[in-house]
Amino acid sequence: MGRDDGADHRLRGRGRALLAALRRPDVQTDVMQVVKTTVATVLAWWVATHVFELKQGFLAAWVALLTVHATVYRTFWRGTQSVLAAGIGIVVSFVAVQLLGLGLLSLGAAVLAGLVIARTPLIRQEGVTVATTAVFVITAGSVDQEMLLLHRFLDTGIGVLVGLLVNVVVRPPLDDRLAEGAIDEALDGLAALLARISDDFDEDVTVETVDAWLDETLEIDNVLDHAADQLSFARESQWANPRRRLDARSTLDADRGRHVLLRLEDGVAHARALTRFVAEAIEAEQEWDPEFRRRWSCVLGDIGTWVSEPEAGSADLLAELEDLTERLSDDGLPQLHWPVYGALLASTANVIRILDDVKQSRAALA
Repeated sequence: MGRDDGADHRLRGRGRALLAALRRPDVQTDVMQVVKTTVATVLAWWVATHVFELKQGFLAAWVALLTVHATVYRTFWRGTQSVLAAGIGIVVSFVAVQLLGLGLLSLGAAVLAGLVIARTPLIRQEGVTVATTAVFVITAGSVDQEMLLLHRFLDTGIGVLVGLLVNVVVRPPLDDRLAEGAIDEALDGLAALLARISDDFDEDVTVETVDAWLDETLEIDNVLDHAADQLSFARESQWANPRRRLDARSTLDADRGRHVLLRLEDGVAHARALTRFVAEAIEAEQEWDPEFRRRWSCVLGDIGTWVSEPEAGSADLLAELEDLTERLSDDGLPQLHWPVYGALLASTANVIRILDDVKQSRAALA
C-alpha cells in the first residue's frame, strides 16, 4: 500500500510539472508553431497535388515546411527569398544544361553557381535553395521541359503562400510575455543581489564573498542579454501581424522595453562597481565603521523589499542615505574611509534612482 501511494504521489507530481511546463509562454509558442508547420506542410502538398494536379507536389510541402517561421515578418521575408532562390535555381539549371548538356558536368556547374549566388545578401538566408533547386531540376531530367520547370516554380510558390497564410491566419505569434518575463527576471536578480550583499555584510566579508557577488552580476548580465533577444523577437513579431490591432492593449511597448533594459544594465554596472569598492576596502584591510556598516547594509536589504512593492517610492531610501552621509560627516571619520564610503553611498543612490525609473517604466510597459 505504501509503495502504491508513493508511486501515485510521483505520478501526480510529474503531471503537475507537465501542466506547469505547458503553461509556459515559450512552450505554448513552440507547440503552436509545430502544429502550424505540420498543417502548412500537409495542406501545401494537398493543394499542389489535388487542386493544381502537379505531379511532384513534394516541393510545395518541402517549401511550406521551411517557410513557417517564428514571426509573420520572418515568414514573409524568408518566403520571398525562397521563391526568388527557386526561380534563380531553375534559370541556372537551364543555362548549365544548354551550355554543357545534361550530365555530371552541368550538375556540378549548376550547384557551384548556385552556392556562389547563395552568398549574395539578398538571398543569403535561403541561398542554398538555389543549389537545391538545381539538383532537383537536373537530376529529374526536367530541365528541357518548360512545363515541368513551370510546375516546379509553381510548387515553390504554393508552399510559400500556404505557409504564410497558415502562419497569419492561425494565431500568428505575438507573445510578449517572454520578453516581459526576462525583464522581470533581471530586475528580481538585481534586487536579490543587493539583498544578499546586505545579509553577507552583517558578517566578515572576504574576497571569496565579493567574488561570488561579482559572479552574480555576470549572471544578471546573461539574463539581460536573453531579455534583449526576447525583446527583439517581440518587436519583430509585431510587424505585419494582424493580432497587433486586436490585442493593442496587451502588446508590449518595445521602445519602453528597450529603455528598461538599458536602465537595468546601468543598475548592474553600479552594483558591480559597488562590489569592487568593497573588495578594495578588504584588500586595504580597512576596518568598517559600525554605524556605516549597519545602516548601509539595511538600506541594501530594504531595496529588495521596495522593488517588489509597485506603489512604493524611493524617497525614504534616498533620505536614509542622505541622513547617513550627514551623520558620518559629523563623526570625524578618518579621511582614508571617506573615498570608499562616499563611493558606496553614491553607487547605492544611483542604483535606487535607476530602479525607481525601471519600476515606473515597467508598470507602463504593456
